[in-house]
Amino acid sequence: MKKIITGVLTAVLITAVMATAQEPKYKAKVPGFVLTPDKVKTEALGSLEFFDGMPSEETVSKVYDFVDLSRGVEAFICGIPATSVYAMLRGFEEAGMKPLEISIFEQLMDARTIFMTPNSTTMYVQSHVDLSDGPIVAEIPPGVLGFLDDAYQRYVVDFGFVGPDQGKGGKYLLVPPGYNGELPDGYFTVKPRTYHNWFLLRAIPKGGDLKAAADGIKAGTRLYPLSKSKNQPKQVFHNHSGKQFNAAHANNYEFFEELNAVIQREPANAFNSELVGILAAIGIKKGRPFEPDARMKRILTEAAAIGNAYARALSFSPRKETVYAFPARKWTLPFGGGSYEFMDNGELVLDDRAYFHYIAAGVTPAMAKSSVGKGSAYIHTAKDMDGNYLNGGKTYMINVPGPVPAKDFWSFMVYSGQHRSMLETNQKTAGVDSLSKDLKANTDGSYTVWFGPEAPKGKEGNWVQTMPGKSFHVLFRLYGPLKPWFDKSWKIGDFELVK
Repeated sequence: MKKIITGVLTAVLITAVMATAQEPKYKAKVPGFVLTPDKVKTEALGSLEFFDGMPSEETVSKVYDFVDLSRGVEAFICGIPATSVYAMLRGFEEAGMKPLEISIFEQLMDARTIFMTPNSTTMYVQSHVDLSDGPIVAEIPPGVLGFLDDAYQRYVVDFGFVGPDQGKGGKYLLVPPGYNGELPDGYFTVKPRTYHNWFLLRAIPKGGDLKAAADGIKAGTRLYPLSKSKNQPKQVFHNHSGKQFNAAHANNYEFFEELNAVIQREPANAFNSELVGILAAIGIKKGRPFEPDARMKRILTEAAAIGNAYARALSFSPRKETVYAFPARKWTLPFGGGSYEFMDNGELVLDDRAYFHYIAAGVTPAMAKSSVGKGSAYIHTAKDMDGNYLNGGKTYMINVPGPVPAKDFWSFMVYSGQHRSMLETNQKTAGVDSLSKDLKANTDGSYTVWFGPEAPKGKEGNWVQTMPGKSFHVLFRLYGPLKPWFDKSWKIGDFELVK
């Protein structure tokens, strides 16, 4: 027994001596918040384990997967503006149109073309302006509205009434990034940051005369290389009314393939360096093939699913109070902060940008901040007055108080909850507007508009068709908004379920 006790005491003494020997001579007072415990519990990843701050192999694997996933989600959310433009330009290509040729919806747009929240009132004129081979001349006719957005859907210039030509028409010179050649005088000269750009004009047919509007566009719209200005090629137009093609980006893993295509064909400095860094971290890097291994493809597939779900939450069930147009109403503002750059006192409002670009296309100051009697104003909703999503199998009514503060006209348009283009029904217009001869006002000057699978008897002119089993969301537009819109003395009602 004595030997045992002696042995135990000797072991304790040796341990104490060793501990004293390991005590550093130069010892810091390390705050507890600097140290990493050997085991850390998290809700997202469970337990994370360390040996004196060194992560275990399992922990390393967990955090790499998590950060790759989070960067993939961020790339999806921040990449929507780019893939949206890419999908539009690809859609025109699939419809048989080459760059600098012009798409015109001569009989207006309908649900057969998948395009982000268009309307069926104005005539859309579009093109893919490719500056890869040098400057391009754009001749704009008088009496139109339009703009040029770059490959990241950033505003470049306005055309028409709110552009430098002030609605009189004129010649614009579009100069590619990095171009050092001599530039001639006599043009409105602009310099996009990308080679591939989206060109859009809108014409409002006077008195509903579609042919006259189309003829005016064809007579005065030209796109051609500056190098061929003395021997202009014949302008090619495509009538895309009724044409079935898709101009919407992917919402699955293919989204990242689209994003990679944008990065590969644009200058390396065309985009924000932090965004480029996020994309490079998930394998999308200019000049290199995008070839994720099985692990990374699995992670990016999940990132697309989460990113898509988040974009839909922002668009159809927003949580920010500032995006709501009126107190205690369900209508929201696609340009919530009133900035076409989505800026707020130095802050890039990421959620506002994602919301707008997920449901809509086209950025210009004229859309984000109209003035009394000029431009347009937009509000959007996917819910009824009780906060339930709009259901195409049910019937709703909505009151539009009179007088409606629109100098030109106002309209409702319904869109698919899936692809965000016009809702596919038997009603070509997918909406109703104040230019319609069949629309009837109430005796007090207000309007009641009905939404449902069948028109209430005698209300056919005030009815927008929806489809059972399909969700839908709605944009209300004011063209030439007036003072009561800006001072909020006028506000539209919410969707009321008709029981």
